[in-house]
Amino acid sequence: MKKKSFNIYNQLQVFEKEIDRLEGKILALEQRMEQQFQIERNHLVRVKNHEEVPDDFILYGKRYNDLSPEKAWKHYQNKDFDFIFIDVSAKDFRAPRQIPEAIHIPWEEFSERYMEIHSRTTPILIISEDGANSVLACEFLVRHGFFNCNNISGGHKHWRGHRLEEVRSRMA
Repeated sequence: MKKKSFNIYNQLQVFEKEIDRLEGKILALEQRMEQQFQIERNHLVRVKNHEEVPDDFILYGKRYNDLSPEKAWKHYQNKDFDFIFIDVSAKDFRAPRQIPEAIHIPWEEFSERYMEIHSRTTPILIISEDGANSVLACEFLVRHGFFNCNNISGGHKHWRGHRLEEVRSRMA
């Protein structure tokens, strides 16, 4: 008789562990679903406000824009376009010309200083030396609840506000 109760106790422990594991998986799925719903709600708000939402955002669940230097320049030049401009270039990088509106938060300090960005919904233009760190910054911000992040492809190397020769000489 004791042997049966011991087996039942062991079996109950196995079931409890399995239930805990499944509850953890369910919680993780709920969190991912909530994050996806937040992204979709943000897309709907942008559509409601007559903002451009690329098809791949909706079709593939893309979380940030990769803007060509030309498109980013048009946004930058548009006086009716409200945005936050973030430069995540390294501390020691010196752009050929400063972008006066840019808040400089070096990538090395980004995880400690990203809360200096006060709006999670205002469009954010992000630039770096060559565009690599700005991609990382976009991904980081999206994971931390920011919407409407825009990577400036090619970074300072291709920013129309600089002459290309000046950038290449500094990058070499």
